[in-house]
Amino acid sequence: MTGTLLSLGHGYSAQALARRLLPQGWRIIGTTRSPDKAEALRRDGVEPVIWPGTPLAPLIAGASHILCSVAPGPGGDPVVAEAAAALRAARPAWVGYLSTTGVYGDHDGGWVDETSPLTPSTLRGVQRVRAEAEWQALGLPLHIFRLAGIYGPGRGPFAKVRNGTARRILKPGQVFSRIHVEDIAQVLEASIRHPDPGAVYNVCDDDPAPPEAVIGHAAQLLGLPLPPAEDFATAEMTPLARSFYAENKRVRNDRMKRDLAVRLLYPSYREGLAALLAEGED
Repeated sequence: MTGTLLSLGHGYSAQALARRLLPQGWRIIGTTRSPDKAEALRRDGVEPVIWPGTPLAPLIAGASHILCSVAPGPGGDPVVAEAAAALRAARPAWVGYLSTTGVYGDHDGGWVDETSPLTPSTLRGVQRVRAEAEWQALGLPLHIFRLAGIYGPGRGPFAKVRNGTARRILKPGQVFSRIHVEDIAQVLEASIRHPDPGAVYNVCDDDPAPPEAVIGHAAQLLGLPLPPAEDFATAEMTPLARSFYAENKRVRNDRMKRDLAVRLLYPSYREGLAALLAEGED
């Protein structure tokens, strides 16, 4: 099975999917804002398009598959805002929208699944709920993927642990769900091969864990001392970093594994960090 994938906002997760599809003969068109990033995409075998700036309608009309990784803004989803008519007229076999588990808001450490109410507690989450609804209203064969915290090559904790800037922020009871980027890619590929229009999937690993446990495990793998512990209440943090701690929940991934027959490559951060280190992650 091959086709033409239009990847809107061809970022970290979409690039991992491209590495799976390109060797199979797929044509992948990826949008980016940056000419420098466009050249990097070209070297990777992706046909780059600078957007905003290039009309989307012809690209949408020629795509058999569409993946949107573009973050929404105060005015809603920018792709829908520009190209709603072209999207409604399109006849792709599959459309994917990368959302976030932030749409569920705070559950005080409790479990959420795809049927849980959408009660976001941050502006980012509110914007994602609105964007999901905008995509759902287009009448496309849409699949929504609510991603947990993403890590992978270039996004691991080892560099900070090595250079002494890592901190273990302690907030009692706080946990986060995570997902390795290669597991995102295999979920997306599985959905492309087994489409189920209207489906929503939580994409996360099996082990919601405290953030300090991940940093501590990274230090252990490196044979280095534990980074210093700091109380969340008094730790110096940017407003953005602090806002992530406003939500505390455990995310279920049963639907993803059952309906897409996905077996996680990295079911917890332990396997994921070990693999990054074995691959030479700095």
